[in-house]
Amino acid sequence: MIVCIAEKPSVARDIARIIGATQSKDGYMEGNGYQVTWTFGHLCTLKEPHDYTEQWKRWSLGSLPMIPQRFGIKLIEDDGIKKQFAVIERLMQQADSIVNCGDAGQEGELIQRWVMQKAGAKCPVQRLWISSMTDEAIREGFAKLKDQKDYQPLYLAGLSRAIGDWLLGMNATRLYTLKYGQNRQVLSVGRVQTPTLALIVNRQKEIDNFKTEPYWVLATVYRDTTFTATKGKFTSKEEGEKAFQLIEGKPFTVTSVEKKKGTEAPPQLYDLTSLQVDCNKKFGLSAEMALNLIQQLYEKKITTYPRVDTRYLSDDIYPDCPQILNGLYQTKFVSVAPYAPLIKPIGGKPLKKSKRVFDSSKVTDHHAIIPTGVIPKGLSNLEHHVFDLVARRFISVFLPDCKFSTTTILGTVDEIEFKVTGKEILEQGWRTVNLKLKEEKTEINEKEEEENILPTFKKGESGPHTPTLTEKWTTPPPYYTEATLLRAMETAGKFVDDEELRAALKENGIGRPSSRASIIETLFKRNYIRRERKRLVATPTGIELIDLIREELLKSCELTGIWEKKLRDIEHQKYDAGQFVEELKAQITEIVNDVLRDNSPRRIALEMPKKNK
Repeated sequence: MIVCIAEKPSVARDIARIIGATQSKDGYMEGNGYQVTWTFGHLCTLKEPHDYTEQWKRWSLGSLPMIPQRFGIKLIEDDGIKKQFAVIERLMQQADSIVNCGDAGQEGELIQRWVMQKAGAKCPVQRLWISSMTDEAIREGFAKLKDQKDYQPLYLAGLSRAIGDWLLGMNATRLYTLKYGQNRQVLSVGRVQTPTLALIVNRQKEIDNFKTEPYWVLATVYRDTTFTATKGKFTSKEEGEKAFQLIEGKPFTVTSVEKKKGTEAPPQLYDLTSLQVDCNKKFGLSAEMALNLIQQLYEKKITTYPRVDTRYLSDDIYPDCPQILNGLYQTKFVSVAPYAPLIKPIGGKPLKKSKRVFDSSKVTDHHAIIPTGVIPKGLSNLEHHVFDLVARRFISVFLPDCKFSTTTILGTVDEIEFKVTGKEILEQGWRTVNLKLKEEKTEINEKEEEENILPTFKKGESGPHTPTLTEKWTTPPPYYTEATLLRAMETAGKFVDDEELRAALKENGIGRPSSRASIIETLFKRNYIRRERKRLVATPTGIELIDLIREELLKSCELTGIWEKKLRDIEHQKYDAGQFVEELKAQITEIVNDVLRDNSPRRIALEMPKKNK
């Protein structure tokens, strides 16, 4: 009998239907030589300190650092989990072979490997590796099962991550709680959580310490068009007034009219982070909510695997794209086919194939998030919003570039130069995908409405104008939103708008794309941050915790980013998992010794969220 194990009952049911295991049993499906069972996400976890030695049950500084000689796993304490595991264990003990049908990613690999280890599975194991849950993808996946050994580096990366989080979290949390918590509260410290909190706290301090200063902007209105002085800001009112007096009553002369035509390529396809960013900006969705919604769309078979960090498709996807577009063409919501008018102009022609979209060298295990071509039905309002983003982004990459003209007008009054720039869209191209109804207005539309449409100016023309001197004030950097925090986590704390540079910095990002949402939620649950509308604000508790931590290793985005790069390198067989764990053990030992040597009176003053020890 071949035992297949999926990560969720719903996924198991889909797989069972395709391979003919149609008889329902207690905790599994059976038929056609298969038994299909399931986990509920994690059934196993790394053992807790007291599972290794009774000495580690009691929290004491003398027992730190806690470094097990060999890490072990155990079942999570839950009656439902124990019951399902008993079913899995029995099936696996009797199996001729096993098919690991876990989610095709690092976490999915770790979940299933731990279960198989705990169940004592000894038979050969194959891996189902698919990027969508359509019937066709499942059939094709079963026709091309891989040997589980091919995914050993992926498992080692996941295992190293779990061990790293255990070593730092268990030791640093006990260390700070005992040393600085005054026996009143647990001070939770984590490998990804603490640097993320430090980002928010440091930004808040910048804002709190920012001293706003006045400056003056000289502008003038000529032919109902506002021109601004190119010299920029005046730092004193007197300087601004002096310039104002120089130009008052004198004619404005146009010295240059320059028109440049340009093109704008479609934005790249979505990876998880960029999708979460847009969901937060456009719909106010939290990172966790956006992840849950795109996961639901994946399980409903209408979008591909979501936990990805690439924005490219492999070349072998190109032949499938006409069929996917056809599915979108036929898609209707409330009897309206929103995508048909967008797809119609490119129908029946060879599709554009851009290196910004199709590049196999930029794709490892999974490609960017795209529709599957399955026509969606019965979507909730929020699922519809998220699907719509993915669908429109996919359509846009096959449409022509947007063509525009940029006009720059320069003028002078008594040798003081002024400038105005306007942009005119000549051909919408891919931008037609975002021209929606007003109530569904996108950021792009809003931006377009603000773009300056200029009258026709001629070089040498001259006439009266109305100068203005406006007092303005410098502004602090903005608070993080979930969108900007996700970007900062992706690029190890650096604000980067350029897509190529951001892609390069991803190598050193904090956390995995799939884990960042849960990290942000953990900070909320521990009362370290709170929401104020879209802003993320550090609480006094969160600020005090970061102030208390002086060990740079625990709160540095860049250092944590280096750890993340090593974990990715383990996955791609460029770095040794054993070396990563040994380095981390040495770092933890150093942190423990540094804190134990601290004789300063620093202690936590605020009451923190209570947790059981």
